[in-house]
Amino acid sequence: MREFRRHSGIVAPLDRANVDTDQIIPKQFLKRIERSGFGKFLFYDWAHLPDGSLDPSFVLNQPQFRNASILLAGRNFGCGSSREHAPWALADWGFRAIVASSFADIFSNNCMKNGLLPVLLGEDQVQRLMAGVQENGKYCVTIDLEKSLVTDEQGFSAAFKIDPFQRYCLLNGLDDISLTLRHEAEIAAYEAARARAARSQ
Repeated sequence: MREFRRHSGIVAPLDRANVDTDQIIPKQFLKRIERSGFGKFLFYDWAHLPDGSLDPSFVLNQPQFRNASILLAGRNFGCGSSREHAPWALADWGFRAIVASSFADIFSNNCMKNGLLPVLLGEDQVQRLMAGVQENGKYCVTIDLEKSLVTDEQGFSAAFKIDPFQRYCLLNGLDDISLTLRHEAEIAAYEAARARAARSQ
C-alpha cells in the first residue's frame, strides 16, 4: 500500500449527497479479479451518454479536472453495499483523497485499507472548498496527514480527525497483509514449535 503523508492536488467537485458504491463502480464491472483496471469504469453511468460516449458535462470528463487527485464530495459518500471495488476504482482513476462532510463507515474503512484517505470536514468547510473550485477551475489544496490539516493557497485551513491506528497505517503504507508480515519471525517460530510438538506426540 502506498504511504500517505502529504499530498497536494487539483480538486474535482462532485456536489451530490448519498453517492452509493453502485454509482461509484456499477455492478456489471465487478467481474474482474484484479484490483487494477477499475478506474475507467468509475462513475460509469454518470460519465457516459446512452450511446456509450463520454458525457462532456460530467465533472471528471471536463479538461480542468482530468488530472484531479482529490475528490470533493457531498455528505454520506460511499453508502450502499460494502464492495471494496469502490475505493479500488477511485484509486485506480488517480485519486489520493476524498473530502466530504460524512462517509459510510464500511466505505471509509475500505479506503484506508487501500491507501485512499477519507477526510472528514464540516459541511461549511466543504462548501468553502466547493466555492474555491467555482472560483478557480484548477483549484488545489494540500492535505497533510502528519498534521491532520487541509489548506489552500488562499488562506483556508481546516483540521480533521482520524483514528490514530488508521493514521499510523496510512503514514507507513501498511495494509492488513503488511501488518501481519511484521510478525513473520514470530509466526514462523510458532509454526515450527507446533510442528515439533505434533511430531513428538
